[in-house]
Amino acid sequence: MNQVLTRPYAIIVAALLAWSTAVDADETHSDPAAADRPRIGLVLGGGGARGAAHIGVLRELERMRIPIDAIAGASMGAFFGGLYASGSSPAELEQIVASTEWAEGLSDEPNRGDLRLRRKQDEQHYPINPDLGLHRGELKLPLGVVQGQKLDLILRELTVDASHINDFDKLPIPFRAIAANIETGERHVLGQGDLATAIRASMSVPGVLAPVSVDDGLLVDGGIVGNLPIDVMREMDVDIIIAVNVEFPLYAMEDLGSAIAISEQMLTILIRRETVRQIASLGEGDVLIEPQLGNYGSANFADILTTIEPGAVAVRDAESHLQALAVDESAYAAWLERRKTRPRIDGKLAFVRVEQDSGLATEVIKARLRVEAGDPIDIQQLSAEAARLHGVNVFEKVNYRLVEENGETGVIFDARAKSWGPNFLRFGLSLEDDFEGATTFDLRARLIRPAVNRYGGEWTADLRLGTEPQLFSEFYQPFRFDQRFFVAPYIDLNQSNVNLFANHEIIARLRLTELTGGIDLGVEFGNIGELRLGAFRGGGESHVIVGDPSIPNPDFETGGLRARMRFDTLNTAWFPRRGLRADVEWRASRPDFGADESYDTINVEFQQFASRGKSTFGFGIDFATTLSFEGALQDLFRLGGFQRLSGFENGVLSGPHAAVAKLDFYRRIGTSAGGLFEVPMYLGASLEAGNVWQTRSDMSLDSALIHGSLYLGMNTYIGPVIIGAGLGQNGYSNFYLLIGAPPQR
Repeated sequence: MNQVLTRPYAIIVAALLAWSTAVDADETHSDPAAADRPRIGLVLGGGGARGAAHIGVLRELERMRIPIDAIAGASMGAFFGGLYASGSSPAELEQIVASTEWAEGLSDEPNRGDLRLRRKQDEQHYPINPDLGLHRGELKLPLGVVQGQKLDLILRELTVDASHINDFDKLPIPFRAIAANIETGERHVLGQGDLATAIRASMSVPGVLAPVSVDDGLLVDGGIVGNLPIDVMREMDVDIIIAVNVEFPLYAMEDLGSAIAISEQMLTILIRRETVRQIASLGEGDVLIEPQLGNYGSANFADILTTIEPGAVAVRDAESHLQALAVDESAYAAWLERRKTRPRIDGKLAFVRVEQDSGLATEVIKARLRVEAGDPIDIQQLSAEAARLHGVNVFEKVNYRLVEENGETGVIFDARAKSWGPNFLRFGLSLEDDFEGATTFDLRARLIRPAVNRYGGEWTADLRLGTEPQLFSEFYQPFRFDQRFFVAPYIDLNQSNVNLFANHEIIARLRLTELTGGIDLGVEFGNIGELRLGAFRGGGESHVIVGDPSIPNPDFETGGLRARMRFDTLNTAWFPRRGLRADVEWRASRPDFGADESYDTINVEFQQFASRGKSTFGFGIDFATTLSFEGALQDLFRLGGFQRLSGFENGVLSGPHAAVAKLDFYRRIGTSAGGLFEVPMYLGASLEAGNVWQTRSDMSLDSALIHGSLYLGMNTYIGPVIIGAGLGQNGYSNFYLLIGAPPQR
């Protein structure tokens, strides 16, 4: 079995239990037959993925017709216990587990369709997002690696029909969740409030999942103070206790071969000590159930369904002790019916409100909502609206709650600003090596200051170090609360390398240094695109770094007008399965704006993807041309490199006219890890045709060069990692190792 992250703290993944049938709750239903039998309490312990054994336990208890009168749970036990107490059946719980995408659930990254274009560009060029804050020169970290945005929405959907119940004794089965106050170290028993919040608090692994604020305290995983809360159950006025322990066992001596194993053993000992004390308090009539899960890893959610049956087997092994607790069929049928009574949340929304504490005007947030008063109450839509608001990327979490006022039901969206701001850092890196000494490398950082003012003004500053360094800054200022129209002044200082050609031969390589300032007026098209119109002014210098030093090193002046339209509907930034990305720019250099010459450039980049099964097909075209004047060094276009005529090294071709078209195919062949830490792997190939031309009269299909590539790629947390080979006509070939997201061209 997988033993990585095997401790109960690996219950981080309990956060992922997914989008499925919502549970319901109702007021406590009195059970006349209960007076004639002992009251039975069920205690469900924590254990990460091992906790799915509770489903098998519940299934067998129902088969044996053993009614449960109270439930207490910690961590994963609180998850299954809370859902069962509010009306979910074992079959429904199993469906929840089976339908969960674990890696997706334990993530705060919004769905890409909920991101504005600016945030999509962050993701594309700065994929390393440690969620670092910066305040007065000091780096700040969030309270957890994961804030629980998606987890909270999952729990909200699953418990929505119990949202009107604030006293957990009024659930179909009275329930308690166990958490720990991280400030005092004391146990916190949750028996009232919001059920989804209580479950979430009990599952908040310290340092991994952010704590939950309840009653002015910060609550974390209950497993650290009582992973098997038998004493809590005794306080719920029960006669018989059935306790289910799914903790990870202690390692044997031969398994203690690393510092990680020793640390895990220490943690297990600390948790286990309290569990042993709790087990020792069980009486003669009580029953302890310990499913035989061996060394099954607490974080091994890839095979989680295999833990259900050991839970069922453990109950069957104890059947002789449990049989005395069974009731007859009619009594159990009546108990089941009362437990399954589920009031549905329906009707229409009487009001829609937003409560938020960012620097943004509430009108900015409401402008992104598509739900309004009078709409039917649709839980999935409300979750989608909360996810869309989270895509603004100003809030650490956005949740919603249904509330009743004057007999009417409305929704309030709670949006909490990131507490570790107000400035945030993202990073990117790029390494391209052809195994023959030609290496390009850059390290990038982006500083973002969002919500500068009520309209959503935003300042960004980019620093790129390496082969082609850059310093860039822009201030984005919307004009209206809907943020559709904006102005964006910017300044850009960069260096780049270009090759000079004579008679189709490289005669020199020049280093260009350019400083440009400009201002754009723009309009956004929802989350998918934008159009900018602007003016720019700049200048630069060049010098020969390879070739004849007598070649002139001209200075140059730039200035003019530009228009740029961008669209991005890709479902992921790298190795997408569907969607398109397009970038079309026209630049008009004019002496009236300070340019040396009058000419126009047009640059078009387009990609389209579609998938079938595990296979994805892509088509792309890059086209660039210069009109009227062909001698501007700063506006030469470059080709060469992976999927830009792959047989050539990066940027080896340059000229005032360039074009390349490509067909791309890749197929997902597996992952480099399973469960939570999934890194998809792809095998792909491309076919490319294109060239660079020094004059417009040279451009023709006959002069296009045919190249292609074969590659193995992974979509990692630092961007794409690709190893491949490029082949081209006339014997050109190249090998590639690409790590990280390439810089913006």
